[in-house]
Amino acid sequence: MIEFHLSARSGVSPYLQLVQQVRQALRLGRLSVGDQLPTVKDVVARLAINPNTVLKAYRELEREGLVSPRPGVGTFVTGMPAGESLAAHEPLRRELRDLIERSRTAGLDADVLEALFAATIREVFPVASTSEAGR
Repeated sequence: MIEFHLSARSGVSPYLQLVQQVRQALRLGRLSVGDQLPTVKDVVARLAINPNTVLKAYRELEREGLVSPRPGVGTFVTGMPAGESLAAHEPLRRELRDLIERSRTAGLDADVLEALFAATIREVFPVASTSEAGR
């Protein structure tokens, strides 16, 4: 089961962070069709956010055809995001892992590396970074 986390510094609304985390988990193979998402109550308790925020995220995922609610049971994954699975890019993931390990050895922490990565993505994909936030 996925464990959500929120970043107040990301500049992305909490509900979109939840949506993006589900999409990413699906693309990485960490969630599969048939898997259950955490209940709204569990997410609210863990993240201390408004239940409407979680409901909005789950409705967006449902609208995209990725999940389906089952009243009294929970919300289950019913589809995959459009596009290729990130699991298909295993060689690139290994290269990225090596780069992250070298960066860590050089003294960069996760926050610095994440900021560097995000800034570089915005340089290479200036339009994609703003359109992805609006999803």
